[in-house]
Amino acid sequence: MQPPSSATPALQHPHSEARAAAHRTTTRTPQKPRPVHPEINPSQPAHLKHVDPSDPPSLRQNRDWRHNPQRPQPGDTPNAPNPDTPLRLHDSISEEGFHYLVFDLVTGGELFEDIVAREYYSEADASHCIQQILEAVLHCHQMGVVHRDLKPENLLLASKLKGAAVKLADFGLAIEVQGDQQAWFGFAGTPGYLSPEVLRKDPYGKPVDMWACGVILYILLVGYPPFWDEDQHRLYQQIKAGAYDFPSPEWDTVTAEAKDLINKMLTINPAKRVTAADALKHPWICQRSTVASMVHRQETVECLKKFNARRKLKGAILTTMLATRNFSAAKSLLNKKTDGVKESSESANTTIEDEDVRARKQEIIKVTEQLIEAINNGDFEAYTKICDPGLTSFEPEALGNLVEGTEFHRFYFENALSKGKLPIHTILLNPHVHLIGDEAACIAYIRLTQYIDSNGMPRTMQSEETRIWHRRDSKWQNIHFHRSGSPTVPAN
Repeated sequence: MQPPSSATPALQHPHSEARAAAHRTTTRTPQKPRPVHPEINPSQPAHLKHVDPSDPPSLRQNRDWRHNPQRPQPGDTPNAPNPDTPLRLHDSISEEGFHYLVFDLVTGGELFEDIVAREYYSEADASHCIQQILEAVLHCHQMGVVHRDLKPENLLLASKLKGAAVKLADFGLAIEVQGDQQAWFGFAGTPGYLSPEVLRKDPYGKPVDMWACGVILYILLVGYPPFWDEDQHRLYQQIKAGAYDFPSPEWDTVTAEAKDLINKMLTINPAKRVTAADALKHPWICQRSTVASMVHRQETVECLKKFNARRKLKGAILTTMLATRNFSAAKSLLNKKTDGVKESSESANTTIEDEDVRARKQEIIKVTEQLIEAINNGDFEAYTKICDPGLTSFEPEALGNLVEGTEFHRFYFENALSKGKLPIHTILLNPHVHLIGDEAACIAYIRLTQYIDSNGMPRTMQSEETRIWHRRDSKWQNIHFHRSGSPTVPAN
């Protein structure tokens, strides 16, 4: 049984929400653009990010890294790796109450998504991937920057071309350090990739990035993380104890040199942890043609597909939660009682709230049943009315890809789910509803489907599903779903 992924968003203390808001992507362009930095080619496409003026420190931080004359530049750094491996900030523009950051344009998507789409993936490929990541980390460390949030979501490809360069992105939690400085810079990072010293709240520095590289390399080789637990406290205990292993059979085909590098990266004592420079000298990387295995790792690809799907699902849920958090917080403030309200009134309101919550959860179960009924009846029109036009989904039929819209499902409605088919009966087992504010909800359940096959024999299929609902104009619409299992018909 493979462990689930941890797609929890990065944690930062303090000002995590302000920092998150400061990096929203926008297509808005300045009304009166001033000339950008001389290094920027006006004809060269670039990525523009809008920065919330309410968080000026983060903007100043980016400017300081780009323009500080005291800071060494790529050409000044001895033996510097390729300076293009990190996603570069070219310039910052401020005008009319808006701030804009100009970055490299990257169009290749996430590295991990590219890997699962490959026809061939070996240990040697994993070695090449981690080499590029380490080169980016080394460059940052030589520049006095600690990323603090290395994870798959921040590893992008420069383009969709085969062999495109890996880019290290999202420096929203990055800090500046002097040499090998160790200090307490605050609790920041993403749970599954946090180092033991951060969890212990000890002074830390560049070695935290190397710990995260160890976690990433582990995933690159087998498709699941070294530390995992649904309970965050237990997860942190595992990390602090360095409690990971190389279970059989998936690790039996991984070379001893690859495991040795992981062990050097996942060393609990940061003083003894391998540096980026030394990791790049490891035989498994610098001598990969003779050391790293060239055997295709199909099981790793399959596990990585599941890992990616879970990450995307959790990301969608968390995005919905963040989108409704401010609204819910404002409403809760409005609902607070005045000083003159008695405690008995508070108790009564608690009871009413509980009844309201139960009713809303039943409403989500009911609308989910209506959607399943539309599928069973082969009623594509009813299905599209319940689904948001921008519906996204992860399902076995899409072979690990994220599908957007309902057109992908039309084929199944018009062919496998035609109204002339024999009856289909579906039961939702153990539905669990999580309300996300007043306008969103998530439901998870087991879907048990009974049907008659082409030979007239009764059959039963089972799948695990999660759906995210959002209420618009007093109407619930399905905006995302995830279904596990093998590609099946009639299940949709």
